[in-house]
This record gives sequence, C-alpha cells and structure tokens, in this order.
Amino acid sequence: MQRWRGLEDIPQDWGRSVVTIGSYDGVHRGHQLIIGRAVARARELGVPSAVVTFDPHPSEVVRPGSHPPLLAPHHRRAELMAELGVDALLILPFTSEFSKLSPADFIVKVLVDKLHARAVIEGPNFRFGHRAAGDVGFLTELGRTYDYEVEVVDLFMRGAAGGGEPFSSTLTRRLIAEGDVEGAAEILGRPHRVEGVVVRGAQRGRELGYPTANVETLPHTAIPADGVYAGWLTADGERMPAAISVGTNPQFDGTERTVEAYAIDRVGLDLYGLHVAVDFLAYVRGMARFESVEALLDAIATDVKRARELTAEYDA
Repeated sequence: MQRWRGLEDIPQDWGRSVVTIGSYDGVHRGHQLIIGRAVARARELGVPSAVVTFDPHPSEVVRPGSHPPLLAPHHRRAELMAELGVDALLILPFTSEFSKLSPADFIVKVLVDKLHARAVIEGPNFRFGHRAAGDVGFLTELGRTYDYEVEVVDLFMRGAAGGGEPFSSTLTRRLIAEGDVEGAAEILGRPHRVEGVVVRGAQRGRELGYPTANVETLPHTAIPADGVYAGWLTADGERMPAAISVGTNPQFDGTERTVEAYAIDRVGLDLYGLHVAVDFLAYVRGMARFESVEALLDAIATDVKRARELTAEYDA
C-alpha cells in the first residue's frame, strides 16, 4: 500500500481511482464495510482504491482541546487498511487554512485534481468542507459535473433485525471508557489495542514476583477504565497472554495513571525501550486497595489464573 502525507506526495502519473474519505479512527466494522466496498468497486472498475484521512483529528483544529481519545494511531490504521486491500492511503495535514476550504473547493482540489476520482464511497452521515457544510447530496451533485459516481454504504446496525445503535467510533470510545472492552471489540471486530514504549516504573511488580511492562501510551490514546483485564502483550512480533492493570495503583498510594501488563508465565523478559502493543480481551475486576500485601498477592494470583483461562479460550 502506498502512503502519502499531503497532496504533494501523490504521484504525478496517478490515474483514476475509487476514493473514500473519513477520520476512520479505529477502522471499526462500520469503517470496514465502507472501505471494503471502495476496494471492491475499484477492482470492478480496474482502478486503484485510495483512502483519505486527516492528521490531527479535525476537531482539534476546529475546537482546540476537544481532541477525542484515539482508538488507533495512524500507523495502526494503515496496517488495518492494508489488510483490507487498500492501494493508497493519503493523510492530509488538517490545518486551520485547510479547514476553511469550501465543500466545492475540497472536491476539486482533492478528489478531482489530485486523486482523479472515478467513484467515491461514503457512509450516509459523511460531512466535509468548511463548517461541515458538504454532505453526500452535494457530493453526488458535483459528481455529475466532474464525472465521478457516488455510492452510499449503510452502516450495519447492532442487534437483532438491524435494531440498536450503528457501529460508531463515539460509541466505541464510550464503551472503552466504561471498561466494556468486550463490547468495544464487537464494534472493532478485534480487541482494543493500546501502544507505547516500555518505561521504568516503581518496579513494585518485580518485587512482588509479577514484573510488568509499564507502557508509556501515545498521546490521546483511548484508555480503558481503571481495573484489571485479560489480554495480550505483543513485543518484537511475539504475542504473549497477559494480565493487565490500568489505574493509579491505590495499594501504594499512586497518583499517576498507568497501563501495566504482566506477561503470564514468562521469566526474564527485558522489554525496556521497546514499542509494545497491549490488546484488551476482557474485564476481570475493578481496581481495589487490599488490607495487606498478602491479600494483594492472592488477588493477583487469581487475576493471572483468570487471564490465562480467558486468553486460552479465545485462542482455542
């Protein structure tokens, strides 16, 4: 998959293509429907597919300080899109100047002049241009002028007979914030992942016999609610079952919120300085302060046993 940052990175000889545009944070199952349809339509037409997304999130430019928690960093989104068969990913720097482009100018500058759109695939609520004034109706109207077709993909609705809420990044963020990582996984189509570099912490886990990887998470990451979770720790391409702790470590009067993962049954791991991924499979229990270190150790042993069982069931 080709990756471009900015319109100037698009090759001069780029021909016609099928395009879809959006933040696509998380590349959840609704996004997968849209992107998958764009890839399929591109193959039908014999042209490449291209996804257009933005950095930073548009809300941070339009309403500074309102950046939503991110479900996946750009490099992870690129991996997921490549798995869907996307041919090119264009990340547009979202600046104050760019945010002032009218819907018509956006269509001409991005879709027509640079990507030479043959077809544009979007969800029903797609908005674009200054003050989000453009919609799929306007996109379709200008398609008649600039020779591209528009196809709208209805997002799969959760629940029986299509009832309930549509797949959405907003709903996914809310579920993660509540600790419902299993509900979030239903929307994402996979466990929610948190990434970052392993840094030195207080090393209490090591003293207790359960050394943990203290993950310095990326800015704006969507972090699950405080508690203990079952999941996986991936480092150097190896995925290991893990018991994961999120919180301030109330047992030792901690104040800084951390994500720590204990790789179950692994001895002598040295992960300091490595970029790792932590996947959240299931909520095990809430964060608590115990009467003694012995009671804490008993609870940790139970947590590890449960995490071992859950990850084994998932992989079975």
